[in-house]
Amino acid sequence: MVNSEKLSGLIGDPVPDPHLYRSLIGALQYAVITRPEIAYVVNKVSQFMHNPLEPHFKVVKKILRYLKGTIDHELRLKTCSKLVLTGFCDADWASDPDDRRSTSGFCIFLGSNLVLWSSKK
Repeated sequence: MVNSEKLSGLIGDPVPDPHLYRSLIGALQYAVITRPEIAYVVNKVSQFMHNPLEPHFKVVKKILRYLKGTIDHELRLKTCSKLVLTGFCDADWASDPDDRRSTSGFCIFLGSNLVLWSSKK
């Protein structure tokens, strides 16, 4: 998903099969464990599970095409002899085109392993 692309819950036609959309989102949420680079976009499309529209489904298809093209990339979890706690956070102020709410998120790593990731609208 292009960073400047804004998804709206008001623009677009409903998807013909919302169950398929929800099923794909659930599968992508598991994929985030070893593919953290898709965490942001999976979180964005997850916000529209109650009423998925065609533009949201197009983004899901882009994610699936990206994963297919980078099937050999992965995050390897391994033991670490040095325990270092590292945290990152980011915020996107008033970026939602529907209600102008902000999105913030953070992740915490213990060594090189992701321990916690959260995002809030």
